[in-house]
Amino acid sequence: MTSDLTMTAFQMLRSLAWALVAAVSFSFAMGLAIKVFDWLSTDINEWEEIKKGNLGVALIFVAMILAVGLVLYKVI
Repeated sequence: MTSDLTMTAFQMLRSLAWALVAAVSFSFAMGLAIKVFDWLSTDINEWEEIKKGNLGVALIFVAMILAVGLVLYKVI
């Protein structure tokens, strides 16, 4: 009985640790992807365009975030 409870607690902690690793990995990769995209597109200031309400630039960022998210989902 105690062994089952200990095993369940261990599995819960392990799941929590993996969730934490996934969250940190996702945030690091997302930040890196946005930085690389910003670095590659030197002709336009994406953040200013988004602040101005440029929907096209915002949709490009959303598509990039979803694409990186899908790749990370398969990896992690």
